[in-house]
Amino acid sequence: MAIKVETERLRIRNFKTKDASGLFAYFSSPRVNCFLMEQVGTLAEAADGVARKSREELHFAVCLKATDAIIGEVFAIKEEPDTYGVGWILNEQYEGKGYASEAARGFLDFLFTSRGARRIYGYVEEDNFRSQKLCERLGMRREALFMEFVTFTSNPDGTLKYENTFVYAMLKREWELRGKSNARFSGQPESW
Repeated sequence: MAIKVETERLRIRNFKTKDASGLFAYFSSPRVNCFLMEQVGTLAEAADGVARKSREELHFAVCLKATDAIIGEVFAIKEEPDTYGVGWILNEQYEGKGYASEAARGFLDFLFTSRGARRIYGYVEEDNFRSQKLCERLGMRREALFMEFVTFTSNPDGTLKYENTFVYAMLKREWELRGKSNARFSGQPESW
């Protein structure tokens, strides 16, 4: 069954084959180190990425509602019984228009409302200021800073570059106090 979340301007849905060129646009040169493993060099690699993501239960394309063109993605990993780690990436040409906030708000609402999430958290690298601000706009609190937590790339001298990483989180009761988004959710046949 396909999942669809709609916000005012966006549709969050399962990946489709037609999304390969849009995925290529934002993963041909990821600007955030944590997405370097997702980097693609060809449209064929992007098509493979779309095929893989289409099979993942909690990995969704973020699309403009008016055209269904993909502009990014949101994803979650469930930790039993009711905690979800989340993330998002947006094509840089769509930044600064409120799309990331709208998509993340709709996605968090979907997880809290439809998936029974009790707690949602996200890792954000210390130099990823846009994502930090997004977490704060969503009402997530900064809970921790892990020093030299993970590495995705190397320094110019060839040594591993370790990322200082913040943890942002929110509980369902905090989300409900802030007021839910206006997102609508549905499970629809694959034709969506």
